[in-house]
Amino acid sequence: MNNFKRLDEAIVRMANDAFAQQHSAPTIDGPLPLDILPPAVGTAGHSKNVIVQKYGGSSVADAAGIRRVAQRVAETQASGHQVVAVVSAMGDATDDLLDLAASVSPHPPARELDTLLTTGELVSAALLAIALADLGADVRTFTGSAAGLITDDFHGKARIVDVDPRRIRACLKNGQIAVVAGFQGRSRKGKTVTTLGRGGSDLTAVALAAALGASVCEVYTDVDGIYTADPRIVPNARKIDVLASEEMLEFAASGAKVLHLRCIEYARRFGVPIHVRSSFAQKQGTMILPSLDQHHSEAQAGEQTLVSNVASVNSAAQVTVAGIPDCSRTAARLLQDLAAAGLSIEMLAQNPRDASTELADITFTLPSAEVPAAIAALDAAQSRIGFEALHHNDEVGKVSLTGLGMRSSPTAFSTFFQALADAGISPEIISISELCIAAVTPANQLADAVRALQIAFGLTPPEEEVAADPHARHTSPVRVQAAASTGQREFP
Repeated sequence: MNNFKRLDEAIVRMANDAFAQQHSAPTIDGPLPLDILPPAVGTAGHSKNVIVQKYGGSSVADAAGIRRVAQRVAETQASGHQVVAVVSAMGDATDDLLDLAASVSPHPPARELDTLLTTGELVSAALLAIALADLGADVRTFTGSAAGLITDDFHGKARIVDVDPRRIRACLKNGQIAVVAGFQGRSRKGKTVTTLGRGGSDLTAVALAAALGASVCEVYTDVDGIYTADPRIVPNARKIDVLASEEMLEFAASGAKVLHLRCIEYARRFGVPIHVRSSFAQKQGTMILPSLDQHHSEAQAGEQTLVSNVASVNSAAQVTVAGIPDCSRTAARLLQDLAAAGLSIEMLAQNPRDASTELADITFTLPSAEVPAAIAALDAAQSRIGFEALHHNDEVGKVSLTGLGMRSSPTAFSTFFQALADAGISPEIISISELCIAAVTPANQLADAVRALQIAFGLTPPEEEVAADPHARHTSPVRVQAAASTGQREFP
């Protein structure tokens, strides 16, 4: 009960900030009036009584974990909430099913593979329902299709086109707990089982929260929130209490694996607050609020840049298309061919050769698992595009600095590159946006790049900073201030 009370109070405080800033109105005291709040917290039609909870594979990895999740779900209902629990497959079940399919056929049909993979979540849902029934709860299980998730026909990475939550609503109205198998839906045209791609259970939970008008979508995992860096690389990284969805989008796109990128996009679009927390503890986690365009803290002043996170991806690859005709139309054709193959281009640079050749080299990055498909697509288009050769490098990584005001702060940009230079790292491709500065580095220097940026931007506690570089406090060009209660940092 106390945890839910604290969560409600936290949402009220954040609502006060957003409401007062946008409307100059008195602050809110007591229950959250969602019908008058700005999109930062909710919109008309949101039900403060409905909570959607998503439990990841690590949370339901074994019988003990499932019983622990059941206890938490039952306690949530007992505290007066209507509960929808969305579950992932147990532990590594999805990987095991993929391995099993590969042992049968090197090229399983996408539709049949989707049918196979969805069984992992069905097992978790059934076991959680059994555990809840053992606690005396009235529970009903749903497949993604039965829960009303309608998708396009793209097997393996389907996109949600509609959500019809009528069956879930009826279940909640009858006082039952709804347990939904995540990661899956039903295609609109073929009416076949589809999967939403890796991390699709996050998307399932947020989509249902939006359709049901839930006050919050709680995402339970094996970490207790979003951190300023991966705690496995930087053990003393700090947990962030509140984030804007805009920043979380950059976190996810830059390699932070706590939440699925598409789920953040969906939550931002429909105004769903997300609470990321641990299923193994009763601590408060990180609140991700849509349309929270500014961070409210006592230390914030003027237009100071706010630095939040250093993220990294070590499963990237770099492909260079050498000797391509130097014109925008040719480059556009190349990108169209890659897009038609369903490939996710992340960073791109075009380097003209000398003027006499009228040729250029185009280099781009993408997930390393997609390199074979990219090479195949480019080989097929070589005669039409007219490039000379293809080169690829699987030994690269990407490091990203996320915050607010990245583009508008010359100090942020110069400090980013000075930190890498001091660590002996030469970035190969660079990108910058208002929310993110990113660079491609050699894979074996990625961890060094993360640590260097943590120190340069004051995201590392002073003891670790001094241990790493005794002169760091005196040589850093950035003056840093702690941002109260957020775990982030401000600098001029």
